[in-house]
Amino acid sequence: MSDMIGIGRRQSAMDGRPDKRTLAEMLLPRDILLEVKAPGKFELLEQIGQHMEWVHGVSRDLVLRSLLHREHIGSTAMGQGVAIPHARIDNMDQIRIAYLHLGAAIDFDAPDGKPVEDVFVILVPKAASEVHLRILGEASQMFSDAQFREQLHRCTHPADVKLLFDTRGRSLR
Repeated sequence: MSDMIGIGRRQSAMDGRPDKRTLAEMLLPRDILLEVKAPGKFELLEQIGQHMEWVHGVSRDLVLRSLLHREHIGSTAMGQGVAIPHARIDNMDQIRIAYLHLGAAIDFDAPDGKPVEDVFVILVPKAASEVHLRILGEASQMFSDAQFREQLHRCTHPADVKLLFDTRGRSLR
């Protein structure tokens, strides 16, 4: 996580106040991808880059390079089938997050050796702020809960996933 520490505070584009949005508020239904097929970590990160380019106009190559750089520092897998890849991205104006549930688990160099099936992506502007650390902590807390993971795996539609994140996010406040 040391690569995520930045200076300053992200200002709201509208009024200059620090961004106080929760993880659930930042997660958009279009960034919830279910039954994703990827044979390995590299291919998954490529798909994340492609999604971010198509949906948000962020360069897929920049996303891929940034995520690979972070993975070279150390795996972002946290164990129990969960990875939280995160990186700073040049020229981004706001935090972008995504949730992917894989159709088949893949190796992600997890500390417990278990393959990953839940992937929560956090991309932050280069001049990162404190909000990304809060979001990373919130995601880690949610995914550490086995009941939350089980509920996620029962979701069959992005709207169901969004509702679960919204509900869980309210309970963390």
